[in-house]
Amino acid sequence: MQFEKKSLVVVQNASLSIGNLSILKGLSFTIEQQELVAIVGESGSGKSMTALMLMGLQPKKATLEAELLTFESRDLTTLTPSDWQKRRGNTLGMVFQEPQSSLNPTQRCGKQLLEVLKIHRNISSKEGAVQVTKALEEVQLHDTKRILKSYPHELSGGQKQRIMIAMALLCKPKLLIADEPTTALDVTVQAQIFDLLNEIQRDFGAAIVLITHDMGAISEMADRVAVMYAGRVIEEASADQVLDSPQHPYARGLIDCIPALGKQETELREIPGVVPPLHMLGQGCAFKARCAHARPRCGVEKPLLHNHGAHPVACHGAEEGWV
Repeated sequence: MQFEKKSLVVVQNASLSIGNLSILKGLSFTIEQQELVAIVGESGSGKSMTALMLMGLQPKKATLEAELLTFESRDLTTLTPSDWQKRRGNTLGMVFQEPQSSLNPTQRCGKQLLEVLKIHRNISSKEGAVQVTKALEEVQLHDTKRILKSYPHELSGGQKQRIMIAMALLCKPKLLIADEPTTALDVTVQAQIFDLLNEIQRDFGAAIVLITHDMGAISEMADRVAVMYAGRVIEEASADQVLDSPQHPYARGLIDCIPALGKQETELREIPGVVPPLHMLGQGCAFKARCAHARPRCGVEKPLLHNHGAHPVACHGAEEGWV
């Protein structure tokens, strides 16, 4: 089935802060219909906070500023709590990292799934049960009677994650955000979940934002990739461009960390250091302390996301040609 693509989400120069602490800075990107956009980076890069911003779930004390932040041309910064409630779980769906903490341990899974339909659709319990059963089958859970009667602790991690995906899909959202959807799952189940996301994109026409720290996971899935570091997008392009010709030293480091057949264990690389705490960023490039190519300019001037040839990247070295 083919769908006409159009921009669902437009983010232009969006920033999020709590007091004097900047959490996200100058984010700009778009998400098209039926497009899978991967947001990658280490823990602390701002990936999950970006997802929460798109869902209107940022901390209550946070201040959000943006030149443009829209979903289906609607300004998200003007939505009331009631407006957000109508959209979450309806046109906007999200799969969180830990299904065990996202599902209510005191309620059977069937009741929790049915509640989503009762909130957003005016249907009977009988009709809702039919739709819930169909949703479980669509995520390849076929022992539906047992699963609907089960409490979360009675199911495996993979089953619970599929339930969370089914819950997010019940109202056929136009945008599905999957925040590290394979956390704590074994490799086989991870592959199944990623295959399922591909099927959702193809069969439902949903746009998907996949948040991950695993560059290897996006090589056969993503249409576009945004690399984040310390609350900023530092490289953004098609998946092929980023994976085959990364411009930022950080993106190259992430790719070098991917294990590959034929590599000896001693050849695996790592990026030295860690993502700096946000309150310790200081002047210049946030990656400068971990970058083997850093020069004096990197310590005093923050690089901006500009197209320096192949695709947009925020790096003085890419701009001047010495990385």
